[in-house]
Amino acid sequence: MLKNKVIMVILDGCRYDTAVGQMGFLNSLVTHQKAQLTKVIAEMPSNSRPLYEVLMTGTPMHQNQIYTNLAVQRSKELSIFDLVKKAGGTTAVAGYYWLSELYNQAPYNIMTDRIQHDREKLIQHGIFYSEDHYPDSHVFADANALVNDHQPDFMVVHSMNIDDVGHKYTANSKEYMTAVNYADIILGYFIPVWQKLGYQIIVTADHGMDQFGLHGGSLNDHREVPLFYLGDFLTVERELSQLAVMPLVCQLLGMDQVNS
Repeated sequence: MLKNKVIMVILDGCRYDTAVGQMGFLNSLVTHQKAQLTKVIAEMPSNSRPLYEVLMTGTPMHQNQIYTNLAVQRSKELSIFDLVKKAGGTTAVAGYYWLSELYNQAPYNIMTDRIQHDREKLIQHGIFYSEDHYPDSHVFADANALVNDHQPDFMVVHSMNIDDVGHKYTANSKEYMTAVNYADIILGYFIPVWQKLGYQIIVTADHGMDQFGLHGGSLNDHREVPLFYLGDFLTVERELSQLAVMPLVCQLLGMDQVNS
């Protein structure tokens, strides 16, 4: 039996210092003790597909063998989706198609896999996109539709515009700052609605971005990302390894990731 419902938002490519500087909605909640902010140190390589696997399974790259963004394969590790399904809960994702490839089926086929509803799959309800410029506003609208229609116990919302803009214009650009700022505005629209439905909410990122529009390495700009926790069940440490995020989510849900 699950203790809480959790929505996990992954803002792809959002680095820690930019989140602190540009996300007024979330940081206001922190200031007024309605949310907690933690610095997360991402695993390496600080690239998206390997770090989706880290976030969902709590395992490092050398163990899970998702070495690069080119690893088009199903995860072989025990994920949050596995545990929620085993506990009788419902899972959902509104996000990039790599999540479908990791936890449902690979390779992704846009003709059959964009919208998925199947209780036998790990991601039971999914709306996936495959273009990096797919609007963040649409991703969150997709997520809200899944919340309204299926009331998932664990929901991942994954947006890509911050990362897309960072690669095109670099992390020092007005465009990157604007993308982070706008993501905060979108969150300010949807999060209060989801909180009224009883969801515990985590907002984090997979990796950051540097002055050259790159990530993947060991720089602080690549690895330091935010984690905002909006809920009242945990006190989160001021700094965490990214390997600790999956156990934190399991704790919120009321599951033991080791013994389940």
